[in-house]
Amino acid sequence: MKTLDGKALVYAEGAFNTPNGKTAHGLVRFTERYKVVGVIDSRYAGQDAGAVLDNKANGITIYESLTSALDNTSEPVEQFVIGLAPDGGRLPEAAREVIIHALEAGMNIDSGLHDFLTKDARIMEVAARQNRRIRDIRRTPDRDKLHFFTGKIEQVDCLKLAILGTDSAIGKRTTAWILVHGLRNQQLNAEMVGTGQTAWMQGAKYSMIMDSCINDFVSGEIEHAVYEAWKQEAPKVIVIEGQGSLMNPAYPGGFEILAAGRPDYVILQHAPRRLEYDGFPGYRLHSLPEQIRAIEMISGKKVIAVTVNHENMTTEEIPAECKKITQETGLPAFDVLTEGADGLVNLVKGLVR
Repeated sequence: MKTLDGKALVYAEGAFNTPNGKTAHGLVRFTERYKVVGVIDSRYAGQDAGAVLDNKANGITIYESLTSALDNTSEPVEQFVIGLAPDGGRLPEAAREVIIHALEAGMNIDSGLHDFLTKDARIMEVAARQNRRIRDIRRTPDRDKLHFFTGKIEQVDCLKLAILGTDSAIGKRTTAWILVHGLRNQQLNAEMVGTGQTAWMQGAKYSMIMDSCINDFVSGEIEHAVYEAWKQEAPKVIVIEGQGSLMNPAYPGGFEILAAGRPDYVILQHAPRRLEYDGFPGYRLHSLPEQIRAIEMISGKKVIAVTVNHENMTTEEIPAECKKITQETGLPAFDVLTEGADGLVNLVKGLVR
């Protein structure tokens, strides 16, 4: 696999294998931007990151600290990536000293948090002294570089699919990548349109970062990313990564994707064992049928499948849960992370124009 930016360590202290570590999870599962050589989280020190996350070893070691990672990595590491994704995107105070250590060890820093490292005087002083680069992935481009909605999305004549979800941090991006790779493996040209910082970190060529974009330009940036993917790559399928969910009290990002991305169909990611919206105790998660009805009413497009997040389920429970979803909704249900993409890919292939 090609990598754009070389070897990387991913910082996920206290967050790996939790919803707050979803950026680290994405990079451990797949990235073309970096070659991930280690994850930092003292709680899982010495274990394989893939085995902890998916019960599938992938050779990426979890280290107790940055010092331990550097002592046990034989080749130079160019990038230090913040793999945290906490509510509000805030940088934990303890991470600041680790970032300074990484700069002093000669690494560049990539962060997808809302707390911009480029506004931290001490961090920037060390970066300048060490001649190291810092990228705040969520930093909004200047307004003159942003796009307003024009309607050019109507020219896009390939199949467009949106991977929406019933909640945030539920696996939409992972499912989107698995579907894209599955389609490519069957010789169908497919492009991923990323809408968050992690997709960019994974190497999505056509992307925008929705939750930090100025509101007036969100629709235009979604439209522009989809249009450019179609114009430049001539794909048969474009898969749009969802954000939040329609009914999430804090992250209702699915509305803009439906309105501006104009998907032909929707695939809905769902965690059957989740009862409340992630991070918001007391906010009941709307039922799967309610959310399907809302999507179809707002967009006029059909939900064609449910993809399952198997959190708090055993492997043996997954088939029965998929069958239950099908009985409840009349839709096919797939756990693509456990079972692979073939079933979903075959469904999508039948829709390609």
